[in-house]
Amino acid sequence: MPRSTTHHAQTPPRGRRPRLRTAAIATGVVAVAAGGLYVAGLVATGDDISAGTRVGGVDIGGMSRADAEARLAAEAPAAWSAPIPVRVGDRAATVTPASAGLTVDVAKTAERAADPARDPITVIGRLFSSGEREIQPVLAYDAGKAKTVVAELARTSDRPVREGAVAFRAGKAVETRPVTGQKLDAGRAVEALRAAYPATGAGPVALPVAVTRPKLPAAEVTRFLDTYAKPAVSGPVTLTAGTDRLRISAATLGDHLTVKNDAGRLTAALDAEALLRDPDVADPISVLTGAPVEATLGVRDGKAYVESEGKPGHEVTAKALGDAVRPLLTRSGDAARTAPVATKVTQPELTSESLARLGITEEMSTYTVNFPAAPYRTTNIGRAAELINGSLVQPGEVWSFNKTVGERTPDNGFVDGTMILDGQYRSAPGGGVSAMATTMFNAMFFAGVKPVEYGAHSFYIERYPAGREATVAWGSLDLKFRNDSGKPIYIKAGATDTSVTVSFLGTKKYDSVEAVAGKRTNLTEPKKAEGTGKACVPQPPLEGFDISVDRVFKNDGAEVKRETFKTHYTPRDEVTCKPVEEPDKAADAG
Repeated sequence: MPRSTTHHAQTPPRGRRPRLRTAAIATGVVAVAAGGLYVAGLVATGDDISAGTRVGGVDIGGMSRADAEARLAAEAPAAWSAPIPVRVGDRAATVTPASAGLTVDVAKTAERAADPARDPITVIGRLFSSGEREIQPVLAYDAGKAKTVVAELARTSDRPVREGAVAFRAGKAVETRPVTGQKLDAGRAVEALRAAYPATGAGPVALPVAVTRPKLPAAEVTRFLDTYAKPAVSGPVTLTAGTDRLRISAATLGDHLTVKNDAGRLTAALDAEALLRDPDVADPISVLTGAPVEATLGVRDGKAYVESEGKPGHEVTAKALGDAVRPLLTRSGDAARTAPVATKVTQPELTSESLARLGITEEMSTYTVNFPAAPYRTTNIGRAAELINGSLVQPGEVWSFNKTVGERTPDNGFVDGTMILDGQYRSAPGGGVSAMATTMFNAMFFAGVKPVEYGAHSFYIERYPAGREATVAWGSLDLKFRNDSGKPIYIKAGATDTSVTVSFLGTKKYDSVEAVAGKRTNLTEPKKAEGTGKACVPQPPLEGFDISVDRVFKNDGAEVKRETFKTHYTPRDEVTCKPVEEPDKAADAG
């Protein structure tokens, strides 16, 4: 059988029991003391917020959350609403916190100031603290309002970069000062405002901006103004040629000066060619210098000779003008801004010596048109002959009636006369000039040179050869020929009260040029019409028809070439005039 075992409790060693009892008693004492301190701490704490608690210098100690919230709202520190000074680049401004969505949440601040911890260690610890607590306010933030305020700051402070420049206007040097560009960084600016609230009074908050500096410094603008621009237009410059003097005003100089930025340095250029073309310079220079005078030619026994000798002229070139003016632009005072201008001697093309060399030896053709005497014809045909006379047409060159004679206006020496417009005689400036055009056409025809552009009248005019006449209209119809004779051609033109004559002088390419007219075909009867307006001119009827004219070229009496000129004439309706005022625009006739 198994042996039964008996267990006996061990007796503690002598002397241990008193020590355990002492420790238990001590622990109880501490617990009782701590409990007393905890209760004392709870009593000292007050309602919700400990005594001595402050927010921004406002004492809310011993208050309930609601009372603390009310006091913070009523006695809010000035810093919570004080404007925040800011600097955006070089501009100062202020931001009202509320407008930027920056405020203090007094409810949450009172909540933060309350004593949420009731554990013994925290409560007892407060009994041995100084009793003063400073609570940081809880800040509220409205992102929308902040972005709006920053956007307005950007609107008033952002600016593009502006480069410095100098220009010449109305005879003055006008400067544009350079300006540094700046652009507010909106995102970072919002964060900077949040970090600066509430304002501490430490100075303006520098909001972040991106800066773009001009490539041309202000010092360079000042340098160029002082050393060149202002002196350049400080007064006129005076050029001398012999005893003659030409003054060019500061305004005229400025019109032809340009300034450019050359790698950070301003430089100026004078457009001498444009200056020479400027009427304020060209007109006085033409008087000061004078173009060469061409010799005038005549015909004797079919041969060309010099009626009056030509004379050399003096010319100012664009290069000479620029060379004379440029050094004067940096000087001041009338004496210092005066200098001679070099002139170039120009010889006339036509002289006694040049005739044989040019090949102008004989009369190639001559033609005369007679017309009824009328004051307007005398004026207009005479003026056209004056402008055409002396034309020198080089080999291969195209001569133009409109380019040579110019627009038939009063300023150009023409008066109102009769011409054809829309199939009727009308009164308009330059009337009668077609007599000059018809004379030129026939001189060209019999000289044997190549027509380039021409046109007949719309209906036939009896005093002209049918199929061998021409009219012109400014801007729409010209009379042109090309000199294909191989030698220069000199055009001699002159008019009387009842006739105009044109002669081509040069070297004949053919012994003779003849005209062979065909019969009139496709006869068309005229109608009756009534004209209106003050410019209406009565006209008698004449049938319309077609006609061909051959130009026959001969050498040694034999035909070598033939050209056909075809012309269609509309009927000339019988027109009676009814005097009714109306505006008219005229085209040329005869």
